[in-house]
Amino acid sequence: MDIFAEIKSKNILDGEVKLMYNKQVITEERAVIMENTVENNEKKDIFDRIMGWGFLKIFEPFYKKNKEVLLYLFFGVMTTVVSFITAGISKALLEKMGVGDVWVLNISTVFSWICAVTLAYITNRIWVFESTAKGASAIIKEGASFYGGRVFTLLVEDVIMNIGGKLLGINYWVTKIIANVIVIILNYIISKLFVFKEKKEKQSA
Repeated sequence: MDIFAEIKSKNILDGEVKLMYNKQVITEERAVIMENTVENNEKKDIFDRIMGWGFLKIFEPFYKKNKEVLLYLFFGVMTTVVSFITAGISKALLEKMGVGDVWVLNISTVFSWICAVTLAYITNRIWVFESTAKGASAIIKEGASFYGGRVFTLLVEDVIMNIGGKLLGINYWVTKIIANVIVIILNYIISKLFVFKEKKEKQSA
């Protein structure tokens, strides 16, 4: 009788141990799931969250697959709008001051570039290419590369504006549109291949 009681007691004890072990495993799994959920939420930026709203969820897979290009195009449009607005304001002011046509073209182009490129660097660094550069030296190097690339495309835009507007006599805004399309494409290539390389290198490591 004592033997059976002892076996029964042992089985109960083993069952309790297994139950405690299973509870511990479940608790640990829940902790991992919660940790991953928090980590994923932290990694989501404002645009990721927006794509999770209502009917926008339908487009979420496409967005995730093409996020970099889509955000680049979105912010490209925003910087183009800024470029047009600042170019228009500076052009109107310079013409009112009686500045010559050549100076109007060059000054308005440079001024609009300064405004647009500043917005472009901030948005490209944070959202488009999600730069991982940290520390003053790394950020300065990245910024110098970015602005250097934009200086190059500024010269390209200036050449197009002068050829289209001055030599060929094409409408100012038509020339501006053509120049901006070419510049947007060039800027993406330069940023992707030369400026924000660190993210790609770390992902492949």
